[in-house]
Amino acid sequence: MAEQQKTVTFIIQRQDTPDSAPYEETFEIPYRPNMNVIAALMEIQRNPVTKDGKKTTPVTWEMNCLEEVCGACSMVINGKPRQSCSAMVDQLEEPIRLEPMRTFPVIRDLMVDRSRMFDALKKVKAWIPIDGTYDLGPGPRMPETKRQWAYELSKCMTCGVCLEACPNVNDKSNFMGPAPLSQVRLFNAHPTGAMNKAERLAAIMGDGGLASCGNSQNCVQACPKGIPLTTSIAALNREATVQMFRNFFGSDYSY
Repeated sequence: MAEQQKTVTFIIQRQDTPDSAPYEETFEIPYRPNMNVIAALMEIQRNPVTKDGKKTTPVTWEMNCLEEVCGACSMVINGKPRQSCSAMVDQLEEPIRLEPMRTFPVIRDLMVDRSRMFDALKKVKAWIPIDGTYDLGPGPRMPETKRQWAYELSKCMTCGVCLEACPNVNDKSNFMGPAPLSQVRLFNAHPTGAMNKAERLAAIMGDGGLASCGNSQNCVQACPKGIPLTTSIAALNREATVQMFRNFFGSDYSY
């Protein structure tokens, strides 16, 4: 008698349109060793049939790099926001529940609109401005100690997991969240980026900025890259206080 094929059960929260009500569908797929959640979703996409034999539409989700670099495949897996490319089926309790991140508007199924986070990055000018595209030659040197901690902050892949984990980021709050705040510290630490330091600090000293952080520290626990987000927020609080006094006494913005 042939041995019965081992299977894996997924319960997926689905949503057909941004305005429609969410519902759940259960899928059972053949088990394969070393399978991640993305591989399971691709199996369901190839054969979109529920556990009870009902033909349905393929599940919609986002993915790109498949190696925890792009941040596109964020979703809530067994109640925890994380990357589905690095979530291994063998390490998950069954049935495996997949849900979209509810901090962001749902577009369809597991795919969300992360514009809220990207708009916040625009607000804080999370980039190094340069004058033209020509070769500027070697840039200013950074002390090695500063370069090391700045590199840790640069690992952010804008996955949105920290915003999903933060209780202060929701549809009743305009808090920009941990990731954009940490990027302010990163770009203010750069010798060229420091020229816009006061402007970035002004952006986070206003509504939806630092004052909206409740210091729950969920973001540090959830971050897939282990970025010291609360350390950045604490450092920015000190810098914002100094900037506030500079503004009050009319000091020059230069540091």
